[in-house]
Amino acid sequence: MLEIRHLRTLSALRSAGSLVRAAQLLNLTQSALSHQIKLLEDRYGGPLFERKSVPIGFTATGARLLRLADTLLPEIEQAERDVARLMQGDQGQLRVALECHTCFDWLMPVMDEFRRRWPEVEIDLVSGFHSEPVELLRAGNADLVIGSDYSAQYATYPLFRFEILTVMAQKHRLANHRRLAAADFEGETLITYPVPEERIDLIREVLWPAGVQYSRRTAELTVAILQLVASRRGIAALPNWAIKNYVDYDYVIARPVGEAGLWSDLYVSVPEALRQKAYVADFVKVIREQCAASLDGIKLLS
Repeated sequence: MLEIRHLRTLSALRSAGSLVRAAQLLNLTQSALSHQIKLLEDRYGGPLFERKSVPIGFTATGARLLRLADTLLPEIEQAERDVARLMQGDQGQLRVALECHTCFDWLMPVMDEFRRRWPEVEIDLVSGFHSEPVELLRAGNADLVIGSDYSAQYATYPLFRFEILTVMAQKHRLANHRRLAAADFEGETLITYPVPEERIDLIREVLWPAGVQYSRRTAELTVAILQLVASRRGIAALPNWAIKNYVDYDYVIARPVGEAGLWSDLYVSVPEALRQKAYVADFVKVIREQCAASLDGIKLLS
């Protein structure tokens, strides 16, 4: 029997572009997702999509079920939001604080979609960047924080894991390295955002433990950091999504740090009083859906 979860699976496959990312988006194991798809294909007597196509290409059967998903799922989700409004009230606010400078790259479209879904909920950004944004929750000056902290004191929702890459000019002395080790940073100028050094993953996780000596220069904007890097004023360490276009157009080059790479996680944290609010859960859902569809190289957290 065709179920709503099957339609959500097909929609997630299209959005995420792969079985791995669709499973992450649906909070399923890859084997559980594959089993669900196999049962569905057995029911209809043929494949729903091409296994080896990138992005995923759907068969005529899969495409027809996707059209059904596009018709039904928005109505179901709207009904769920309407019920939540009736049960919880239709007013609220989300003052969003950011620890991550580069989160603006994907947050604006997320906020636009959230406003479309919840026009009665006032959503705004707390001005400026905050190296300790959780303190804003404690002080009552923010309702929701996006950052790397996972605090047991608050309701925390996992978003995704991303790789931090070293960015350098095309003819930098390290350009021929496949990966960078801690010692490669000795004597380099590291260009960062103006945040405490202990909040910078490369410094905290790689340079300090190895006793590497470096100098530091700061800039407020990502584009300013990349301009300094391109003009050989130093190197930077930035999330993969923030530099993709600059790397694709050969403005700068990027290299992983260490054999396993340097990774960081992002979470949403809210006070316990907001845990049960449907609009908070939907805001997290929109982030995960849009980032899974638009950001390369991330791994959704479960």
